[in-house]
Amino acid sequence: MPSKTLRADTLVVGSGPVGCAFARTLVQAGQDVIMIDAGPLMSPRPGAHLKNSYQYQRNVDLFTSVIQGHLHLLSVPPNDRPEVTLDPSAYRFDRSRFKGFVTDGQNPEQDPQRNLDAEAVTYGVGGMATHWTCATPRHHPVLERSDLLTAVEWNELYQEGEKLLNTRTDAYDMSIRHRVVHEALSEEFTELRDPYQVRNLPLAVERRTDDPSMVHWSGADTVLGPLAIMNLEEDCSLLVRDEASGGSLTLYPEHLCRRLALTPDGERVEYAEVVDLTRSAPIRVEAGNFVVAGGAVLTPQLLSASRVDRPALGRYLHEQPVSFCQIVFHQALVDSITTDERFTDRVNEHHKRSPEDPVPIPEDDPEPNVWIPVGEQRPWHCQIHRDAFHYGGVPPNVDSRLIVDLRWFGMVEPRAENRMTFSGCCHDTFGMPQVTFDFTLTPEDRATQHRMMRDMLRAASVLGGFLPGSEPRFVAPGLPLHITGTTRMGTDSQTSVVDTDSRVWGVDNLYLGGNNVIPGSNASNPTLTSVALAVKSARRILSTSPA
Repeated sequence: MPSKTLRADTLVVGSGPVGCAFARTLVQAGQDVIMIDAGPLMSPRPGAHLKNSYQYQRNVDLFTSVIQGHLHLLSVPPNDRPEVTLDPSAYRFDRSRFKGFVTDGQNPEQDPQRNLDAEAVTYGVGGMATHWTCATPRHHPVLERSDLLTAVEWNELYQEGEKLLNTRTDAYDMSIRHRVVHEALSEEFTELRDPYQVRNLPLAVERRTDDPSMVHWSGADTVLGPLAIMNLEEDCSLLVRDEASGGSLTLYPEHLCRRLALTPDGERVEYAEVVDLTRSAPIRVEAGNFVVAGGAVLTPQLLSASRVDRPALGRYLHEQPVSFCQIVFHQALVDSITTDERFTDRVNEHHKRSPEDPVPIPEDDPEPNVWIPVGEQRPWHCQIHRDAFHYGGVPPNVDSRLIVDLRWFGMVEPRAENRMTFSGCCHDTFGMPQVTFDFTLTPEDRATQHRMMRDMLRAASVLGGFLPGSEPRFVAPGLPLHITGTTRMGTDSQTSVVDTDSRVWGVDNLYLGGNNVIPGSNASNPTLTSVALAVKSARRILSTSPA
């Protein structure tokens, strides 16, 4: 029996930027919304970007350990290699009967040849937006953007999404390194034409006016806007009321939705079974509408646990191959900084302050954030920047000011065969069905990614030499954390899970949000598109809800 029953106009499962886009749109229209997240609150403002801390902006490499600490691997194949040095009296299992351990995170059902080895999720209020890169480009109108929406509708939704995320392209214009990288690549890629030439990377970020050497990275709290200023309630929930509309948002951290209970006819969600993880207390949440925005893995996982099975659930999984390297600036590029009149005052001031420093780049010079957009002849998205990732760390004896990261994001053709399934016997840390991946590339996909690598090498050769240990390579499958398509949008219930308003086929009051609803290929970062689609879906909820 539930310990208590909560009621709202809408329940939102998941507190990342997409869930927050739903919540803000609904609350500011007068709805009472409950939002839950299985993870804890990690900042005073719910869902804030943790990289806004002073120490991480002064040394971005320190942020790598923060990212690593918040990523939870999803499917680890069993390791069949025996521990030959184990004490002979210690426990050993019979490998002829058992494939491997379950309790240490291994998934005995996972084929290592078809796994997304590095695919992970973040459990915490704000989700991945507590440590994301904040890249928010619009998707290519032909290669990436779905034709289920008109160009006019896409443009309006993108504008709203960019407003919620605070997207801009001018935050790094004053950076010396940014200008040097931008100009060097522009001189190399002269064949590229507007709007697909070398450009500033669109970022959800704003340079601070009180200290221009620092920025404010957007998190889920940015999407909530005024709703992020919440009061702590007696039951440890967080509450805010929108005075203009009369609507409210109540956030429950460390609350897991285990199941959505359908009505006998299966046409509506009647209530959600939620557990307060801090007290092991079951809760029943009743609402007029239910939104699941838990990401591209946890959202289909909840649907599977709720027996909301659809033919396309978990299928058409798309994840990006990524080629990566780090370079150390060419000597000629560094020397050019000292002779460039645009930088004279800043370089001279730096030398006065640090006369023994051999590098002419000021310590507080912002990193570059340069972009080469995906194009029809170049089906890959290119980021040339310097940021913290859970891979590609810089050794302490190499000056980080001289390092630039190159990441080329590819795209593959969505296929029903690429999928995730959920176990009927194995469970994850939260007691939910264990996910298993089944993902491969076609020969055509492989050939395209080889072309992408060649293109990255062209750019790298212009900028400098490879950092030892970070020579060109393809990263582990799943490492981009950009899975899409697992509850894809469409017009056919056999090949999609939701309609063009992100409503689950056959369930009137169940809506989904996140990268999982994106139906096609993408090379560009998916967050902006997912937020835009969430706004569209939230408007649909409002149009069908009682006034």
